[in-house]
Amino acid sequence: MNFTMAGIILFTQNYEDCVEFYGSTLGLEILHKIDRPGERLTTFLLGDTYLMIETGGVASSHGKTTRQNPTKIRFNVPNVLATSAALRQRGVEVRIHEHTWGMTAEFADPDGNLCALRSDAGFGE
Repeated sequence: MNFTMAGIILFTQNYEDCVEFYGSTLGLEILHKIDRPGERLTTFLLGDTYLMIETGGVASSHGKTTRQNPTKIRFNVPNVLATSAALRQRGVEVRIHEHTWGMTAEFADPDGNLCALRSDAGFGE
């Protein structure tokens, strides 16, 4: 097969808040946006893939469990602590975890979807 690009579609209840979160808070670049009757979505560039935010999901005021959403969006970064500090300054609650293989920091988007940072160091080893 010859795939030209892969992506993730995230169905959200709090569409505007999630678009603001992934765009302004996390700083993802918008590839395109559609806003017409019956069709509302925003697509962000996510490394070599895309993250499409659409309507039609179900939010949770507390972070979703893996039973509610068995997916976590992970962002590899050069420095988990520095990126976590920047997210905290933007009002995001971040929990840092040390592992034998590296460091992660977990947080949730406005719909309660699980997200995490991961240290670049040691990835894939």
